[in-house]
Amino acid sequence: MKKTRLTLIAAAAFALGSGAALAQTQGVSKDEIVLGSIQDLSGPIAGFGKQVRLGMMLRVDEVNEQGGINGRKIRLLVEDSAYDPRRAVLAAQKLVNQDKIFAMVGHIGTAQNMAAMPVQFQKNVINFFPVTAAREMYEPFHKLKYSFAATYYDQMKIAVPKLAKEKGAKKVCTMYQDDEFGLEVKRGAEDGLKAAGMALAVETSYKRGATDFSSQMQKLASEQCDMVVMGTIIRETIGGIATAKRLGFNPTFIGSSAAYTDLIHKLGGPAMNGLYATMTVQNPYTDETSQPIRFWANKYKTKFNEDPTVFSVYGYSLVDTFLRAAGKAGNNLTTESFIKAMDTMVIPPDIFGSAEMTFSPTKRLGSNSTRLSQLQDNRWKVVSEYMKIDAAK
Repeated sequence: MKKTRLTLIAAAAFALGSGAALAQTQGVSKDEIVLGSIQDLSGPIAGFGKQVRLGMMLRVDEVNEQGGINGRKIRLLVEDSAYDPRRAVLAAQKLVNQDKIFAMVGHIGTAQNMAAMPVQFQKNVINFFPVTAAREMYEPFHKLKYSFAATYYDQMKIAVPKLAKEKGAKKVCTMYQDDEFGLEVKRGAEDGLKAAGMALAVETSYKRGATDFSSQMQKLASEQCDMVVMGTIIRETIGGIATAKRLGFNPTFIGSSAAYTDLIHKLGGPAMNGLYATMTVQNPYTDETSQPIRFWANKYKTKFNEDPTVFSVYGYSLVDTFLRAAGKAGNNLTTESFIKAMDTMVIPPDIFGSAEMTFSPTKRLGSNSTRLSQLQDNRWKVVSEYMKIDAAK
């Protein structure tokens, strides 16, 4: 009886231990790594969500054709949030609890990530390179957070005063989306101008999903703003600038990286020319003078029958970085071994002109560098060198 009891205790202890090990390696099997992503595929930024998804798929297909990472193929599962934080929570619950993903990669949207992260963290699931440049993606520090690009706040803090000085702007104003994304753009511009001895003169906002910007632009026009910081994404950028042009209001417009997309000029037409936006990677035009970008862009177009965009590059590159770290983590891929590998990563500049990224046990933002592009003749053109936020302090 005593021997039987000891055997049962040992078996129970083994089962508990195995359960802990399985929980730690959720989404990893002998021949597969399961990744999840939440995109807007049917809401106001569905254009972005589709592009991120296709970019991720391209890199996943490439690595799987080459045999995977350490013998494991990648399976990518994508859910639609429609840019709604409540739907993002439901999507996260499905991916984390039912599909048992190893990591969440490239989840799009600030409010959406904020809503979903608690679901992930409860199950030790990493939030890897969300497609949003909000500070909350790496602050406050959490071992499961990794972010890749200069924050909206930092982008605006350095770029707005620089451009205002270049343009001799007398009255800098803002129109922003009334949520965490828009507020971060506004706060960065505000603090950057303050450090330069200036101020945001007038501000106006709109609710997420709005389509009419007449009252906002009339207010900024009546105040004679000569530079407008746009805390906007796709259709709000287009709608706001188009409305301004109809009113005969022509200030210098500057947006964040959220407005840096070919959809602005494809959907908005020539009225969008002159818009500035902060950015890190070059738009991958299929006739780009850079041969590596041109080759990649045409490969993408051949596969998906549409031109790639900056958001396609984000999707491709973030999966590429994940694969590098997973490869470095070795055969015994767990959340802890991935974190250990990721915390030593140095990602060199790529063919798209991105800045070098570095990570450490205390540094979870890859880079805080940004530069400016401008829409000229319906095409994004890089118009500045990289600027670091440290230079603006």
